[in-house]
Amino acid sequence: MTRSANPVLDSVLTRRSAPRLTEPAPGRADLERLVQAAATAPDHGRLRPWRLVAVSGDERARLGDALGEAAETPERSRRAAGKPLRAPLLLSIVHRPVPDHPKVPEWEQLAATTGMVTTLSLLLHSHGFASIWRTGAAIQAPQVHKYLGVDDDEQLLGWLYVGTRCASDAADRRPLDTPPRITWHTTGN
Repeated sequence: MTRSANPVLDSVLTRRSAPRLTEPAPGRADLERLVQAAATAPDHGRLRPWRLVAVSGDERARLGDALGEAAETPERSRRAAGKPLRAPLLLSIVHRPVPDHPKVPEWEQLAATTGMVTTLSLLLHSHGFASIWRTGAAIQAPQVHKYLGVDDDEQLLGWLYVGTRCASDAADRRPLDTPPRITWHTTGN
């Protein structure tokens, strides 16, 4: 893909989910700066209906223990326990809607949360990191909620696995044929 003169457009066009991640991941100060920037994503009412639980180092194995406890079979338990070790940093995405808000319905708050995560993913990419948003049945498991401190009025939306893309993992993507997906209602054209 050819680069344009617009670094934002380049980041959007070149970002890809990275299933295999390695060190380094952003440090605490860099991550906090990127999350602060991502928090400027559209958010009607500026409710910030989200929070992140960062899991790194040995805590990844503890999260793996909770994932393993939530699995149905011993084989799935072993596989689940190893999942957090696939990246040096996991950001647990916790949606915390403001119930019965007079102007911002919960679906719009969910859109704000996902907009922030998408913006964060783009910012990570633009700073040389990679990520992938992973979900699964474990996002509803009581053991996982307990480990992460997810309250009953919150919803775990998955994890943003963060690190550096492995060199062999550079997928290209064909551009989407957008005209069939855009309906125009205009006059004068």
